[in-house]
Amino acid sequence: MELVQKLDNYGKPAWIALMAAGFVLFWPVGLAILGYMMWSGRMGCFKRSRGQWWKSETRSSGNAAFDDYKAETLRRLEEEQQEFQDFLEQLRRAKDKAEFDQFMSQRRQRPDGPSPDASPA
Repeated sequence: MELVQKLDNYGKPAWIALMAAGFVLFWPVGLAILGYMMWSGRMGCFKRSRGQWWKSETRSSGNAAFDDYKAETLRRLEEEQQEFQDFLEQLRRAKDKAEFDQFMSQRRQRPDGPSPDASPA
């Protein structure tokens, strides 16, 4: 596993280059490397689910005051994020209502019978 350690020392670009080379040489090798990267957690973007970007692991920094500050800040950011999502939902509902009211207003203004330019089938 010396190769893995060397690639880890170079970082994610080295893994991506190896994966690209694997796809160029023989696509199943590239696919296997991609699978290994995802399984081992070397592709960091696959570690967190949607909406979890603010939450960090519960590792302690060793400083209780900083850990308290970090926890409070993350809690406040999560509250603000929820408030913003609620605000966006209210805006969407208001826009939908305005569009529906406009549709109903236009519908009430048109005559009840068939349009004069429509020919009978």
